[in-house]
Amino acid sequence: MKKFEVLGHEPSFLPEDAEWEIVWADEFDGTELDRTKWNFRLDFWGKRFDAYTDKGVILDGNSHIELHRTEIDGRYVSPQLQTGANSFDHMSETRENPWGQSGIWPLKPLSKPLFVHRYGYYECRCKFQKDPETMWSAFWIQSPTIGARFEPEWCGIENDIMECFHTGEIGTGNIMCGYGEQFREEGRVNYKLEKTEDGWHRFGMDWRPDRYVFYCDGREVSRCTENVSHVPQFILLTTEVQGYRRTNTENAPYIIKDGFTDDAFIADYVRVFDIKK
Repeated sequence: MKKFEVLGHEPSFLPEDAEWEIVWADEFDGTELDRTKWNFRLDFWGKRFDAYTDKGVILDGNSHIELHRTEIDGRYVSPQLQTGANSFDHMSETRENPWGQSGIWPLKPLSKPLFVHRYGYYECRCKFQKDPETMWSAFWIQSPTIGARFEPEWCGIENDIMECFHTGEIGTGNIMCGYGEQFREEGRVNYKLEKTEDGWHRFGMDWRPDRYVFYCDGREVSRCTENVSHVPQFILLTTEVQGYRRTNTENAPYIIKDGFTDDAFIADYVRVFDIKK
């Protein structure tokens, strides 16, 4: 990997076989989230999802963003950031429709994405939450139309550049064909995270018309060449408190019982590069 200097910020490390230029970035300067770049994901499968919130985002003034676990009505929640949206991110209308499908149709209109892009190198430098067993974090991209047609290369897929569900372990790879019975994975691996002196890690994905290559701290961890998306996709930087998708009982792990405990996933930057023409 070769170093790409960014004035006033930590450098990027990019594949050596191309010349690169930045086409989108957030260095998280200042003390307020840049809402021209990010929206909050609050809905899930057409309904408001109790695990998500628009609270708990802190910019520390030193070019870092912190996504904190926070509290609502005695339960833990956490934020998800995205530069675009899916149709199932938007709550369905409450009015009935003549086909008896009011649970899924009509959907609210999609808003214009803040940023979508096709191909390039996607990179994030980050530090992990203290307790991944109770809150996971991820850096990924997703198609607004995933699962909309049989060929995933023409409706887009989900690319998980980094997911951290367990201490010291990272998941990487693709999800194709949507989230129903046609759900498939490719290039999906779990690997042990090697410690760094300062606790920061870089995760990247090199997306080209014929392949994906995934990186952690400058080393290749996975690649795949099948079902490569040829449509623009949007970026997500997300956290989620564990347990919401498994249970809604009073013993659920997201219920605060012994006093609130803070935890946060921290990012230094998110950058997107293109190969120079």
